[in-house]
Amino acid sequence: MFPILPSKRSGVILEGWRWLYRCYAVIFLFLSLSLTGCAPHYSATAGPDGVIHLTLWQGINPPANREVLRSLVERFNQTHPQIQVESLYVGQPDQQMPKILAAVVGNAVPDLLWFNPNLTGQLVELNAIRPLDDWLATSPAGQQIDPVLREAMQLRDHTWSVPFGTNNVGVFYHPQMFQAAGITQLPQTWAELRQVARMLTRDTDGDRRVDQHGILLSLGKGEFSVFTWLPFLWSAGGEIASDPSEGKINIVQPGAIAALQLWRDLIQDGSAILSLPERGFELDQFLAKKVAMQLSGPWTLGQLQHGEDFGVFPIPAAQQPATALGGENLFVFKTTPERERAALVFTEYVSSEAFQTEWALKTGYLPVNLKSRQSSAYQAFVAQQPAMMVFLNQMAVARSRPVFPGYARVSENLGRALEATLLGNDPTAALQAAQRRLDLVFGDDS
Repeated sequence: MFPILPSKRSGVILEGWRWLYRCYAVIFLFLSLSLTGCAPHYSATAGPDGVIHLTLWQGINPPANREVLRSLVERFNQTHPQIQVESLYVGQPDQQMPKILAAVVGNAVPDLLWFNPNLTGQLVELNAIRPLDDWLATSPAGQQIDPVLREAMQLRDHTWSVPFGTNNVGVFYHPQMFQAAGITQLPQTWAELRQVARMLTRDTDGDRRVDQHGILLSLGKGEFSVFTWLPFLWSAGGEIASDPSEGKINIVQPGAIAALQLWRDLIQDGSAILSLPERGFELDQFLAKKVAMQLSGPWTLGQLQHGEDFGVFPIPAAQQPATALGGENLFVFKTTPERERAALVFTEYVSSEAFQTEWALKTGYLPVNLKSRQSSAYQAFVAQQPAMMVFLNQMAVARSRPVFPGYARVSENLGRALEATLLGNDPTAALQAAQRRLDLVFGDDS
């Protein structure tokens, strides 16, 4: 794992962190680019034919969604003969990170990157990406981006990325199981969620052993587990950082303790089961009807559209409704003025109503472009898939995970506290242990 640059440090220590980045990254540059064959084009100007060739690195999954992107990129190339974009799949996030950092340090960056916006802080610290304030101020498509997504685009009063597709977390459930258990109202509060989960936990075959649980919770300290837990933190009034721009991190707070305690209560009630470690996104137990509820998002709808008995409801609230924004953003790397201008043409295309509508219809992502959401084609799709309305309505209360250089370390330690709690530890003690580790990372600035 690469070290994360703290946001406030003395010049000597900051240079030490950068030196470590360079040492690690040079090794990964040689290994990743030589072994994977994913080296991008680096020419500073257009080729002899006057065509600018751009490289887009992405980690889109499942493969069917990569095929959707391939066709959309091909359409761009056909309508922009002087700009040709090559889309390269470079692995899932943990596989991409070494390649990205190695490319930055080795001056061998792609022109465009599809990645979670939480990478923004690191790329800004490394002076690797181009700010997009000028594009946003003049772009027709940029003005149509959902304002809720601006938080994930910005850091320190500048815009650094553009949403590619978005989603949020809701609760998938089996209506027939609810009906069989005599449940007539969907839970809206944490207390109701616990009650419903207990009612749905049953011995359905009479062997005196529970074979149907109320809810599946994601076990693991990875980002997906944290992502599905953060709505509960925010709903209870908690925050990850008191002032992330200043590196002030305090995770031992009432909202975080309450959110961990809720998940712990569901386990102690016997109404929740845990996913396999770091596999909370898999729907196997839900599809097999071993669990009645599971936290997930619209990216799973493709697995559930073939006569499956399911519905979706908003995440039950404590103090206020909340959900977590998901999805990835598009970054433009610093290269040459000519290449950057060409990359912004592609950025405009990705943000357009036409691109966003087709991407949403074929992948399940929510359109980031408001005109796309209002289009007749998308409205017809929503009418056929009522679950989409839950995610669209939740956008009003959705929040982005914080964009600051140390987020990866904070998430990692929140994940460790979450995992420890689900495996039996006291929530307060688990958060205190995580805070001690974070204090070592962020020092006196936190």
